[in-house]
Amino acid sequence: MVKSNSAFMKPMTVSPELAAVVGKGPMPRSEVVKALWVYIKKNNLQDPKNKRNINADENLKKVFAGKAVVNMFEMTKLVSKHLS
Repeated sequence: MVKSNSAFMKPMTVSPELAAVVGKGPMPRSEVVKALWVYIKKNNLQDPKNKRNINADENLKKVFAGKAVVNMFEMTKLVSKHLS
């Protein structure tokens, strides 16, 4: 078995707020991001006019520090705060 030392693949603890969106951890950051996009697409939360913006529902607002709209880059930073 090849041991990957990539921080991106390391399973991380998911906060309760984030777990409500992506499911219970631990899971690697890459899986968290993938699950987040599944949730965003399933709930139609991507802004149709500006695809880089995510319109947060109640669950995502808890992850996005109470913000109603965040862009993709900001989203990554906010989600990081929920991983340890």
